[in-house]
Amino acid sequence: MILTDELCDKLCVAAREKSREVGIDISFAVCDESGLPRVYRRYGEALVLSITLVPGKAYTAAVTQCKTKDVAACAAEGASLMAIQSNDPKITLVSGGYPLFVDGKIAGGIGVGGGTEEQDCEIAEYVVSVFEQETR
Repeated sequence: MILTDELCDKLCVAAREKSREVGIDISFAVCDESGLPRVYRRYGEALVLSITLVPGKAYTAAVTQCKTKDVAACAAEGASLMAIQSNDPKITLVSGGYPLFVDGKIAGGIGVGGGTEEQDCEIAEYVVSVFEQETR
């Protein structure tokens, strides 16, 4: 198992540290390659809506193997994945979900929420970089 409890804890610490640096409270989730939850945290006064969105962001990133922002673009009217979320209600088309890869294979996904799109993505990208360092 790549996403051990210890690695998930490190990812949570990285998300919390970066969110403090950015100056926001967040919710954060990690799921395995099948989209099953590994960990969920709500830090401080993170937006209530993030409680629902963040696990869905992690799930979507893992099962599609794409950033949720990219899935949203593909799900637009007339695009290749139009209405994907109507086939799987756990799919979340909100930015802040990122896939985690090891040696080109999906290992899981993360979801960050509580800030603007830019803030969520900045934190998620930092967490992905920590994951990549830890799994080299």
